[in-house]
Amino acid sequence: MAPESLATALDDARSESATLLLVDVTAPSSDELDLIAEYLSLHALVRDDLHGDKQRTKLVQRGDQFHVAIQMLAPIEDHLTTCEVDLVFGQDWLLMVRHGEPENDATLEPGRHRFESIRAGIHGDDLGLLLWALLDTVIDGYFVASEWLDDCLESIEDVVFDHDVVDTIPKEIFTVRRDLVRFRHATAPIREVTHALSRPEVPWLGSDSTIRMNDLWDYSMRVADALDTQRDLLAGMLGGHLAIVSNRMNDAMKKMSSWGALILVPSLIAGIYGMNFQNMFLQNTSWGYPAALILMVTVTSSLAIFFRRKQWL
Repeated sequence: MAPESLATALDDARSESATLLLVDVTAPSSDELDLIAEYLSLHALVRDDLHGDKQRTKLVQRGDQFHVAIQMLAPIEDHLTTCEVDLVFGQDWLLMVRHGEPENDATLEPGRHRFESIRAGIHGDDLGLLLWALLDTVIDGYFVASEWLDDCLESIEDVVFDHDVVDTIPKEIFTVRRDLVRFRHATAPIREVTHALSRPEVPWLGSDSTIRMNDLWDYSMRVADALDTQRDLLAGMLGGHLAIVSNRMNDAMKKMSSWGALILVPSLIAGIYGMNFQNMFLQNTSWGYPAALILMVTVTSSLAIFFRRKQWL
């Protein structure tokens, strides 16, 4: 959008009789951000934060403005994607800057519809309700991502405990672990954000919206508990895979040792009687050779029976 058109749109929106000004921009250019920041008189530190998309999830106060940076999550194909959303608000306005792909941005639309459906019954708390609706939509996306990770863990479990599993660690384990790390970085700080918004220290938020923020804090705790469970499951699967590989290696070593013992005994007897010494037992008898063969067969058969009973063969 051209700067002149953007400025005109902002003036038209501000001139309406609405109680709240919402400015929603997706992947804005640097010039557009500067124009919006100038129009809303944004703090200099907030302007710097909006120009980047590498902010951690946080809630900071800059003068009479508040800046909420939050990460949206969406499973796409076989990996988890993130998209930063910046919410900057004052007494009667809210700026929403979305960085990322369109498929991630579309997930915020239910929040705006949810706000429109509940604002009619609650008057004088538009800012708090809109902020709650947007955060609630983002946290709902966390539950969707958590369910997707559960499905990934189930598929990994089938791979790990498959009888035909190879000795190498399945690459799916490292893929899901990377997604869990990304999931934790996005969701762990949301507890502090929702907890701060649920307290009356943040002005312009009514009592109804602060109560709803407290529910979001409870949801964020549930997400954190699910994340801890998934991390434990993944660690258990990795340990289980290593245990299975170790057991298979032990079985292979048992079999190799058993076959080595079966070969060693007749080789030892044959080696002793193959030495050029005098006065050896059975050396000068006519039945010495058959006796040595019978001894080899007997000892080898006894060892084979013993190893089979121990399930080493």
